[in-house]
Amino acid sequence: MTGELALIGFGYWGTNLARNLDSLAQSRWRYVVDASPERRRAATERYPGLRATDDLAAVLSDDRVEAVLVATPAPSHAPLVRRVLAAGRHVFVEKPLAMSVTDAVALAETADRAGLVLMVGHTFEYVPAVVRMHEYVRSGEIGDVLHLHSQRLNLGRIQSDLHTFWSIGPHDVSIANYLLGTGPQWVAAQGGRYLHDGVEDVVFVTMGYPGDVVAHMHVSWLDPAKTRRTTVVGTRRMLVYDDLNTEARLTVFDKGAEPLEPDGHGIRRYRLRDDAVHVPALSMVEPLELELRHFLDCVRTGARPRTDGWNGARVVAVLEAVDASLRAGGATVAVPQVTDRRTDLTTALH
Repeated sequence: MTGELALIGFGYWGTNLARNLDSLAQSRWRYVVDASPERRRAATERYPGLRATDDLAAVLSDDRVEAVLVATPAPSHAPLVRRVLAAGRHVFVEKPLAMSVTDAVALAETADRAGLVLMVGHTFEYVPAVVRMHEYVRSGEIGDVLHLHSQRLNLGRIQSDLHTFWSIGPHDVSIANYLLGTGPQWVAAQGGRYLHDGVEDVVFVTMGYPGDVVAHMHVSWLDPAKTRRTTVVGTRRMLVYDDLNTEARLTVFDKGAEPLEPDGHGIRRYRLRDDAVHVPALSMVEPLELELRHFLDCVRTGARPRTDGWNGARVVAVLEAVDASLRAGGATVAVPQVTDRRTDLTTALH
């Protein structure tokens, strides 16, 4: 990659992107765009030589700018990505890609038609522990996946415009989709509203994946203890990813329930197996650095990102179905099956 970069948004997450851009792109990071004079001032004080502006049109008219990173509030993602793609620039956008699956699919199609890189910031798909889990699952080493469950809890980062599943749930949806290699077929969700009218502070979601695999997700910003944990239960082994456990972010349990011959009454019996526990060695590189390196490499080579626009659209399809289930009092709702149109199949939006 030889062109220059622009970052839109220097808020909570934009500052984290900026820190990595400064290291990875150095002088090729040319612009920061933000509506706030205070944030623009903070950006130039921290990164002297950077051009800070509130004029996106001027940035997009600069032919030296090759790619743009978007780290703004979620409702602005789709309009900004659409505008940047229309200007012929590659785009990295934080999750979620859009607020509707229709918009998300349209953005993925636009990027494909234009031959542009569109990458969504599903950072946890670049976490070394999650990548290793994916290897365990895809190799069959843990046997058939039976079910998985995750918790993403904390006290804080409370929002009034998005409920908690739109805010932090995309992380767990993207992890589950990545591990299982597909999106869920249905969801059922229940939530509680305590701090703002119309905004769920806690959400419990059950999802059904192909092969009768069930996933359960619990997300909340109103909880006493910070938790980021995903458990995968297989027929041969079980995996626990605990992002806050610096000594053992990933633990492999050689445990299971092995079927025995039925007894004289035809009742199936099982022998519980509880063998060794293994903690694999993992890379200590920051996932956000790995993610942005991947984006810059894709811009340079033209490769398709691991978390491309279609990946983002599949996550948005789940979020939209969760909304529908919450409105329906927890009823089971089918998830629109989003298929990359490059496969010559139809994208079903039911």
